[in-house]
Amino acid sequence: MNETNVLLVGVNLNSNEDFDHSMMELKSLAEACNMQVTGIVIQNLQAVNQSLYIGSGKVEEVKEAAKLSEAETVVFDNALSPTQLRNLSRELELEVLDRTSLILEIFSDRAKTREAKMQVESARLQYMLPRLAGMRTSLGRQGGGSGRLSNKGAGEKKIELDRRRIESRISELRRELEEITKERDTQRRQRIRSGVPRVALVGYTNSGKSTLMNAMIESYVKDDAKTVLEKDMLFATLDTTVRKIAPKNHKPFLLSDTVGFIDKLPHNLIKAFRSTLEEAKYADLLLEVIDFSDEHFKEHIRVTEETLKEIGAAEIPILYVYNKAEKILDPDELPKMSIGKIYLSAKGRIGLEELITEMEKVLYKDYILCEMLIPYQEGAVIAILQEVAEIRDTQYLEEGVKILVNCHRAQYDKYEKYRIEHTGENADGERDSQS
Repeated sequence: MNETNVLLVGVNLNSNEDFDHSMMELKSLAEACNMQVTGIVIQNLQAVNQSLYIGSGKVEEVKEAAKLSEAETVVFDNALSPTQLRNLSRELELEVLDRTSLILEIFSDRAKTREAKMQVESARLQYMLPRLAGMRTSLGRQGGGSGRLSNKGAGEKKIELDRRRIESRISELRRELEEITKERDTQRRQRIRSGVPRVALVGYTNSGKSTLMNAMIESYVKDDAKTVLEKDMLFATLDTTVRKIAPKNHKPFLLSDTVGFIDKLPHNLIKAFRSTLEEAKYADLLLEVIDFSDEHFKEHIRVTEETLKEIGAAEIPILYVYNKAEKILDPDELPKMSIGKIYLSAKGRIGLEELITEMEKVLYKDYILCEMLIPYQEGAVIAILQEVAEIRDTQYLEEGVKILVNCHRAQYDKYEKYRIEHTGENADGERDSQS
């Protein structure tokens, strides 16, 4: 596939110190769309031009720069309004795209499952709908005739027909996605009822979430569980994957990988992927994976936490996982830990055991050590507890099976009728206030 030559245009508002990073990211987005960046034009402004985004004088400079660099497309660093897109397309006489267009294009290319494809299509159509006029500037606008479209030229007739088709398709996708969401919710409720703690990987795109997911799968999953796509690229994976991780000498947990975040992630995409992103909302613990080798990692943390807030996951406990730390710190120093943070190398499989230990401190803080006597005819209860709790001792008595079990308060209350003694200790062996 031939690369498209593109010219990038950025507006630095009020000397934003993160502007250079944003433009570097825009270049990466363009390259991910198989585009060759042949030039960059920047303008410093106090506020964007409402009709052209950039200043009217700058438009001529962009047009000339595109001609000199043989650019076929001009890409702007922010989302353009329908009016701005229409006016710029007319003035530049070239294809005009914005940051949102690039992200939608990448998502469209990366989507593999039926759900992800429909989510991306829905977001793209919602983005296109108010911009149809700007996409049809080359067609005639006024004409005569009779009937409902009598005052509309070929361009406007086409726009109206397109609008109807798009609105119909959006409604169709919405219905189908609602059915898939119901299925996902059913699966999620089953996982919640299982009592196995739920952990979600979140973070900026390309921070190493999939690498950490695969490290966990390869190290702690006994069967031949499939790994996830792991690649050094923006938005390598869009589909949520859930795997049960059962480390030796540790309690099991469900680990889910989620779509990566990025600055200025289109709202329609967040809305479209809400059901997928809600894996984070219903988690017991979030592992926020951070690329510690990226000098802008603090900005990535800010973007991630803003997105978590938008999807309603801001109150979930977070453990900060500073990945790729071997690029900054001496590998012999790893893993390195402080309160709520761990520095490790997912690629080098350094720090996994320590990470799980830190996770357990959060996941099992509400666990209680107690004794239960379960009748032999109710062996299913023991099977459940073996799955969701830690049975430390088993004795077979005449009246039933006596177990010493470390379980969550939910199981502690649910199986109250079987309890015979509460040791007064929690999962860490500390005295519990309820004893």
